[in-house]
Amino acid sequence: MISPESARPAPPVAKRVPFVRSHHGDEVVDEYAWLADRDDPDTMAYLTAENAYTEQVTADQAALRETLFDEIKRRTQETDLSVPSRKGDWWHYSRTEEGKQYGIHCRLRAEPGQLTPPTVPTEPALPGAADGTVLPGEEVLLDENVVAGEEPFLALGAFDVSPDDRLLAYSTDFAGDERFTLRIRDLTTGKDLADEVPNTSYGTAWSADGTELFYLTVDEAWRPHRVWRHTVGTPAASDTLVFEEPDERFWVGVGLSRSEAYVVIQASSKTTSEVRVIDASAPTGEPRLIAPRRDGVEYSIDHQAAGPNRPERFLVLHNDGAENFTLATAPIDAPSEWTPLIPHDPAVRLTDVDAFAGHVVVHLRKDGLTGLRVLTEGEPARDLTFPEAVYTVEPAGNPDYFTHEFRLHYTSLVTPDSVFDCDLVTGELTLRKRQPVLGGYEPDQYEQYREWAVAADGTRIPISLVARKDTPRDGSAPCLLYGYGAYEISIDPWFSVARLSLLDRGFVFAVAHVRGGGELGRRWYIEGRLGNKMNTFTDFIAAARAVVEAGWTSTDRLVARGGSAGGLLMGAVANLAPDAFRAIVADVPFVDALTSILDPSLPLTVTEWEEWGNPLHDPEAYSYIRSYAPYDNVEARPYPAILALAGLNDTRVLYHEPAKWVAKLRAIGASDVLLRTEMGAGHSGPSGRYDAWREAAFATAWIVDVVGADSRA
Repeated sequence: MISPESARPAPPVAKRVPFVRSHHGDEVVDEYAWLADRDDPDTMAYLTAENAYTEQVTADQAALRETLFDEIKRRTQETDLSVPSRKGDWWHYSRTEEGKQYGIHCRLRAEPGQLTPPTVPTEPALPGAADGTVLPGEEVLLDENVVAGEEPFLALGAFDVSPDDRLLAYSTDFAGDERFTLRIRDLTTGKDLADEVPNTSYGTAWSADGTELFYLTVDEAWRPHRVWRHTVGTPAASDTLVFEEPDERFWVGVGLSRSEAYVVIQASSKTTSEVRVIDASAPTGEPRLIAPRRDGVEYSIDHQAAGPNRPERFLVLHNDGAENFTLATAPIDAPSEWTPLIPHDPAVRLTDVDAFAGHVVVHLRKDGLTGLRVLTEGEPARDLTFPEAVYTVEPAGNPDYFTHEFRLHYTSLVTPDSVFDCDLVTGELTLRKRQPVLGGYEPDQYEQYREWAVAADGTRIPISLVARKDTPRDGSAPCLLYGYGAYEISIDPWFSVARLSLLDRGFVFAVAHVRGGGELGRRWYIEGRLGNKMNTFTDFIAAARAVVEAGWTSTDRLVARGGSAGGLLMGAVANLAPDAFRAIVADVPFVDALTSILDPSLPLTVTEWEEWGNPLHDPEAYSYIRSYAPYDNVEARPYPAILALAGLNDTRVLYHEPAKWVAKLRAIGASDVLLRTEMGAGHSGPSGRYDAWREAAFATAWIVDVVGADSRA
C-alpha cells in the first residue's frame, strides 16, 4: 500500500526562482522555469530527489511489482520468431531469445517456387538453439543485443536492406534523444563499412543498384529538413544535398515506392503536403515535383508499374475537395493531373494505399473501425471482413511488390496479435501465426464491449471496453480509462499481455475515443484541434462519467491514463474535473504546453502551431491555450493522486514539463503526487523488453495499489 500521508517522508521541495513571461499583455510568473536548464546542478539534484522519494513512497509495492513483472514474463514466449516475409530471393524475419533484451534480424534464402513461409522444425532442436527457434540456413543481418553491448539504451532509426540484397543501412541511438548514427553493413562479410554518418533522422532509401543511399538530417529544433545522397564507400563529408525544406512548419521524409522504382521525398506540415520523386535507377537526377503545395491540401503517392491492361501510373491519395480523402491516378509524365479512382465518401476515411503489380490495397476507417479494401482490375472492389465487433486490422510489411498475397495484422482487446496472409485474388485469409500467450490464457473468459458517452454538445463518444466476463456491473470494479485525442491519431483496440494482470485483478480497461483523434474520420479530428481543443478534454470527462453511470466502476475506483499529447489530456482533466477520478497516470505529459508552444527554438514547436494554434503571434490562440494548459491552470483544489513519468532525454516532451508540473502541484498542497524520471531514456521509455516490462509493472502496481484492488490475480 502507498504510505498514508502522515507516515510519508517529506517530499522534495523545488526552489522558487521567479521568472516573468510576458505575451499579449499577459504577465505570468513562472517560479520553476529554471528546471529547463539541465546543466544546472540543482535540476539534476531535484530529479534525483524526486526519483528517490517516489521509490520510498512506493516501497511497499516492490513485491507486487516483482509479481507483475513475473506475470508478464511467464505469459510471454521469450524465445520466438516472427512470420518470415518474402522479398525477392530471401525470406526476412526477426526473432528473440530468452534472456536477451533485443531482437535479432535474420534472412533465409528462398527455395525455388517456395511461396509459403518456412517454419521452424520442432525436432530435433538445432545446435545453438535450445528450443529450436532458428531456421536452418539463416543469416543474421543484425543482432541488436550485440550492437547494444553494455549500453543501457538502444533504438534503431533505420533498418533498410538494399534492393540487390548486398548491403544493410542501419542507424542507432544510444541515448533516447532520437539522434541516430547511420552505418552500412556488407551482408556478404557481415562487417560494417567505413561509411558512418552522425546526427541523422528516421528514414532511408536506396538507389536501384545499391550504390547510393538517401538519408535525412535535422535542424537545431530536431526537425527533419534535409535529404542527402551518400555514395557507398565515400566519406560523409562529400555527401550531396538533394533537398532542403526551409519552411519550419514542414517535416521531410524519404523512402522508396513499393515498386522500388522511385525515391519519394515528402514534405508535410499538419495541413499541407508536397511530394517529389527521383528515378531510383538514376539517383543523381534532380527531384521531380508531383504537384506544388497548396495550403490545406494533403497528398501522398505510390507508384504502380505498367500492367497488361493499363499504363504505368502514380496513385495519389489526397483531400483536395474531399475531407475524408479520395484516391486518384496520375500519368507518370503529368503527375499533377489527377483522375478519380475511388470517389470521396463522407462516411469512409481513406488513410493509405499500397500498390502491387496486379492489385491495389487501400487502408480505410469506417464506423470507427479500421479496414482494408482490395482493388483488382476488372473486378468489383472487395472490403475484407472480420468477425469481431471491435478490432484493429492493419498492413504487416509486405515488402514484395510482385506478391499475390497481402500480409496483415489483426487484433482486438481479447484476440492476441494475429498475422494473416490474404489472397489478393480470392480474398481468402490464412492465419500464419497468433501471438502466443502462455500460462493458459482463455479468450472466452474475457469480453469486449462498446459503450457511448454523450458530450455536452450532444456528440456521441465511443468507448471500447474489455473485462473478464465475471466482472460485476454494480460499480464495485476498478477501471483504467485511457485516452489520447490529438494529431488524428486513433487509439484502436489492441491486445496486451501486461493488461491481463489488471483484468485478472478485477479491472475494467476502457479507451475513450475522444475528438482530436481520427477514429470517426477527418471531422472527428477537426472538432478536437485548434479552437476546438476543449472538446478533447470534455469528451474524456463525459466518458469517465459514462462508465460510472453504466455500472462499470465508481469514481473512487477510476484511474485515468494517457501519454504525450494524452498527457496534456490528463493534466487538463485533472484541473477541469478532479472529482471524476481517483488517480491519474501521465506518461511523458505535455503539460507545460503554452510555454513550449511559445518557444520556436524548441523541437516540434513551429510544426505544432497548425495543431494547437500560434500563441506567439495570435492573441486569441494565446488566450485559448492559456485557458486549458495544465501547468498554467494549477490551482489550490483537491487533486486526484498523480503519477507522472518522464524521460530525461526526451526530445518531444522535454523532461522539465512534468517536473515543473509536479513542483507546482506540490506547492499548492497536492500531496499525493509522484514524479519518476528515466535518467537514460527518451520519449518511449526504456528500450529493452525486460526493462520495458519492469516499467509496466511499476505503473501497474501503483494503479492497483491506489484504488485498493486485490494485489492477487
